[in-house]
Amino acid sequence: MTVQDPRELYEFEPEGLAAVETAQAGGLVLLYHMEGFIDAGDAGKQLVAQFLGDSRDDDQEHRIVARFDVDRLVDYRARRPLMTFRRDSWVSYDVPELALYLVQDATGTPFLVLAGPEPDVEWERFAAAMRELVERLGVRMAINFHGIPMGVPHTRPVGLTPHGNRTDLMPGHRNWFDEAEVPGSAESLIELRLSEAGHDVLGVAAHVPHYLSRSPYPDAALAILEAVTAATGLVLPGAARALRRDAHRIRAEVDRQITEGDAELITLVRGLETQYDALVGAVGKEDLMAEPLDLPTADDLGIEFERFLAEWAEREGDGG
Repeated sequence: MTVQDPRELYEFEPEGLAAVETAQAGGLVLLYHMEGFIDAGDAGKQLVAQFLGDSRDDDQEHRIVARFDVDRLVDYRARRPLMTFRRDSWVSYDVPELALYLVQDATGTPFLVLAGPEPDVEWERFAAAMRELVERLGVRMAINFHGIPMGVPHTRPVGLTPHGNRTDLMPGHRNWFDEAEVPGSAESLIELRLSEAGHDVLGVAAHVPHYLSRSPYPDAALAILEAVTAATGLVLPGAARALRRDAHRIRAEVDRQITEGDAELITLVRGLETQYDALVGAVGKEDLMAEPLDLPTADDLGIEFERFLAEWAEREGDGG
């Protein structure tokens, strides 16, 4: 397959590019998440907000390194940008922006963040553009992240599923199923193409309780953040502090609503707790056959995940 020149998809910002070129030696970390694909609990969206300073106690300075041509990549009729009408005229237009940012952690270590709407078209060209940027800017590792809905309770630690060719950076996390065919995403294609080209790539998917997947779930974002900082050495205490504060608040509100809710919801959460505890206990046993448990198999989990993504894709296609 012939891909048109990927360089035409983006433009460098001279000041941002100069800042990257003068950054410390040793290579930069690239963190990337785009809105449009599944992100249960807004896990990826919350992290991007923290990295770019939208919800921080101390403003996080960042500058744009490169901008992508959203007029070419985004279908506005599928995701209509907001416009403001005041009295008798249009006064503003919320211009979509897909950009690469240069950010610094608390120690002054620079890293890159790609954020914005997921491209609707030209995925291969976009992935090729990302490979060009990775190689031009000296990226040593690329990490993507998002939330996925799972049958887990909010009363237990958030599980993570690592993927990519550097899963060794997240030891102790198990694979939940061997193989599944699911709707693709631009994030996943970037991971695949970078990995094929020999670049280090890590993906982190946080397990979000399915009954909370449509609401912000800071616990998931915090779990991803801790995994990212452990894998990269980045120091982001402001983001961690803000997410912990939000997590305590949301958890208290969820507990209150469940306590005051109907018996069916309470039974659901208790059933998920029992299943979770049994599964975690079983993983630590050397002989699982000695204690049969009614737990979902890898195939069951894979089928359930495929079904959820298929339903999600159908809903998005209908404009729901």
